[in-house]
Amino acid sequence: MIISQTAEYAIRAMSALATLPDGKRVRASDLGRATGIPSPYLSKILRRLVLAELLVSRKGQGGGFALARPAAEIPFIEILEAVDAFPTDGRCAFGWGNCDQLSPCPLHGAWSRLNNHLQRWAVDSNLAEVADAAKGDQRVQLFSDLS
Repeated sequence: MIISQTAEYAIRAMSALATLPDGKRVRASDLGRATGIPSPYLSKILRRLVLAELLVSRKGQGGGFALARPAAEIPFIEILEAVDAFPTDGRCAFGWGNCDQLSPCPLHGAWSRLNNHLQRWAVDSNLAEVADAAKGDQRVQLFSDLS
């Protein structure tokens, strides 16, 4: 997989939150159960997403997590950047340390194209696509017990 486990979990958590009715919040424990993300791991991810101003959180009665902006205003690239999904250190996918166009590894060209496609998708796509796809889909009723 080209994205890390952390990036996948961040996208999964944000996508689940995009299915919430307006004005609703969900506790981290409920989000973890709904998404299958281990609680300690999820807590760290949620903290990073709050710091990136993608989520808001409130403690106490009626508290929990919610999107900081409408789903249409949160592109996937912001989620991925919040969890450092795109390392900029020139790390080599082939395992040779660092590589670039001047000193490429055998995978450099193909890996660069794949990474560019992923980044283009992440810039062009947003959470509203998830929320729209989830409407009316009984499989996506993640938080049906919210009142």
